[in-house]
Amino acid sequence: MRIPRLSLDLPWMRGSGRRPGPLLPLEDARSAALIFVMAALAFLACMAAMGASAGGRAAEGWARDLRGEATVQVRPRADETPAAAAARAAETLGGVPGVEEAAVLERERAEALLRPWLGEAILEDLPIPQLVTVRLTEAAPADARALNRALAEAGLDAVVDDHGRWLADVERAARVAGLIALMVFLLTAAAAGAAVVFATRAGLEARRDVIEILSLSGATDRTVAGVFQRRFALAAGLAGLYGAVAAAGVAALMRLAGGSDGFTPALPLAWSDLLLVSPCPLVAASLGAVAARWTTLRLLKGMA
Repeated sequence: MRIPRLSLDLPWMRGSGRRPGPLLPLEDARSAALIFVMAALAFLACMAAMGASAGGRAAEGWARDLRGEATVQVRPRADETPAAAAARAAETLGGVPGVEEAAVLERERAEALLRPWLGEAILEDLPIPQLVTVRLTEAAPADARALNRALAEAGLDAVVDDHGRWLADVERAARVAGLIALMVFLLTAAAAGAAVVFATRAGLEARRDVIEILSLSGATDRTVAGVFQRRFALAAGLAGLYGAVAAAGVAALMRLAGGSDGFTPALPLAWSDLLLVSPCPLVAASLGAVAARWTTLRLLKGMA
């Protein structure tokens, strides 16, 4: 965590045998609290970016599954058993263009899907409807109207659910998650900028007398601002590096703990998500440089 010393080399000190002193004291630039705060903010920003990527991937997978499937509830005729009606519906739907496969959902599977919601006791007396699951082709899937038309032509009384309602909810949730991740990133970036502004202001106030001497010696405001810009850019870059490494380490542990599902099916982290933290040191350094330069020039104008 060593930061190079930036020397105060005044013209009248040259040739006098005196060592140049630092314009910005190391204890100001290397403040452990400042670097810790910025590293923590970088960590949160990286975790938000990886979480947004994993959440978007999960939402995309759920949407793809919903688009590729449909469920048909079959109502048997008075002279037909529920199992026979369901089998006839599956056979009819299997021949519809855009349908890859249609199969009767066994009662055991239907009960397994309902058990977490209704419990074992209720399932014993519950009349479970006869369902047919339809897997649609990926290239040109059949829509609900085509399925309904085929069922009607076969004389079947059935209701088709193409999961459009659930698909809209999933897509809406994905948009909200992405918006929240963006807000977290913007807030952490603003907080990091505020920390650099505060540290820059403190450094200027602590060295006000030296800066005045520099001005009298011919140093321009841009020269002084460049000193603060380089120092805080390097400090912010180091903090961004620490935060990115910490975030990548946590994400790697979560990925290993989750196995093939990433972390959880709702947050399927991928190894490629770790690459999202790579720009963090550069972004943090750029933010620190811009904030320090803007603050320095603004305060120097007030000192004039």
